[in-house]
Amino acid sequence: MRRNPNNNIQGPDLLSSIDWFTVLIYLMLLAMGWMSVCGASYDLDMGGSIVDFSTRSGMQIVWIGTSLLLGTLILMTDDRLIESLSYIIYLAFLVLLAVTPFLARDIKGSMSWIKIGSFSIQPAEFAKFGTALCVAKVMSVYEFNVSRWRDFIISVALIIMPMVLIVLQRETGSALVYSAFFLMLYREGMPGSILFSAVAAVIYFVVGVRFSGEELIGVPGMTLGQTLVLILIQVFTVGMIFVYTKDRQIGWRILRWGAFGTVMALLFSRYVYRCNVMWVLQGICAVTILYLIYRSLRDNLARYFYIAMFALGSLCFFYSANFVLNNVMKPHQQTRIRVLLGLEDDPRGAGYNVIQAKIAIGSGGLRGKGFLNGTQTKLKYVPEQDTDFIFCTVGEEEGFVGCAIVLLLFLTLILRLIHLAERQPYTFGRVYGYCVMSVFLFHVFINVGMVLGLTPVIGIPLPFFSYGGSSLWGFTILLFVFLRIDAGRNRMKR
Repeated sequence: MRRNPNNNIQGPDLLSSIDWFTVLIYLMLLAMGWMSVCGASYDLDMGGSIVDFSTRSGMQIVWIGTSLLLGTLILMTDDRLIESLSYIIYLAFLVLLAVTPFLARDIKGSMSWIKIGSFSIQPAEFAKFGTALCVAKVMSVYEFNVSRWRDFIISVALIIMPMVLIVLQRETGSALVYSAFFLMLYREGMPGSILFSAVAAVIYFVVGVRFSGEELIGVPGMTLGQTLVLILIQVFTVGMIFVYTKDRQIGWRILRWGAFGTVMALLFSRYVYRCNVMWVLQGICAVTILYLIYRSLRDNLARYFYIAMFALGSLCFFYSANFVLNNVMKPHQQTRIRVLLGLEDDPRGAGYNVIQAKIAIGSGGLRGKGFLNGTQTKLKYVPEQDTDFIFCTVGEEEGFVGCAIVLLLFLTLILRLIHLAERQPYTFGRVYGYCVMSVFLFHVFINVGMVLGLTPVIGIPLPFFSYGGSSLWGFTILLFVFLRIDAGRNRMKR
């Protein structure tokens, strides 16, 4: 789509074009977030002061005020100017991310904070907006098609570059947020098989690690985790044959022979001669891969080859996952994963935060203990309770009802962002809108999940709730740039 260069929306037209419903949700989240910061940072010795600028709740008022000013300035800026600066903004953030480790000070093992006077900023929080702009700009180029490998690699490279630079700052959690952009790529035409492969990899890892210590009864040298993953690889491969080739005859043939070979190998090992069944299961997978490659060459159908590569990649990933867990990941990351999967019990170490967060949320009951009346948070039992674990404050003071309201507000915001993205008349706005939605969805899902013990603790903030200027400004810029782009949608002409 092309813009009309002589038509700039300003004044009353701009006010009527802004999606005020989204702004209202934003303000409600800000208000509830400030109340949560007050509850999480309130000290019994403060004498009841929650607006003193020397306190964290007082400083959060400053961050909220500056965020509102920042959002207003963005709405007053021509969205065409923002789009034209997309590449420059992205490159500027890449440079900033690259020099951050040299300028930052070590804060709890992270080299991602740059101190400016009495304040510190985290460039990684702002780079998300720059990456979203650049990806949207690239994908809005005429004839760009993410389903083509060349274009897909370009878009993925733009996402991965800031991820790598953030990992070098020892901020793995912030880097993982950028994986949310793949939801946008899926909406824009990325093959569903790629997204499914990522989900399958997570399943392999969780199942393989979780049951790695349990031996298969009566089968020497074979663990339950290995057996389940090898069977899953076979099942997923057959499923992809059903979906992407429509050749059910080949799928059922592979499934029947694979099941027959697995059952016969297990029975033979248990009742006839004890042997390593894992070699048999690996052989079944290998034969399946070779057969699919053969069918690809015989029928000149590339889809069989891609499915064979999926099965081969699944095998390689599974056998490398254990090495990565034990030799690549840092000890505290290994412990967090093992605690999450129930392989270790570390109530005074890696599991302490989650245990205390669960206690705080559970103690709130249905309606909570009331504003500033939480005991777990007041006595500082929950580490990082006003940043990464602030959701436990909501649970303790506002109870189940408060948690439900907060989650419903976030759900409404995410659904609204999808609606706004879908109504964009041109690719740039739609892609940027889905980038914003994906980032918010990832932050909410992972942050709430880690507080409840459902996802690993990777240390990312809850949007508009966690204390701090960097995260609040970053989310505000991300959201209000999209609102400004949406406000200019009626100016677009073919």
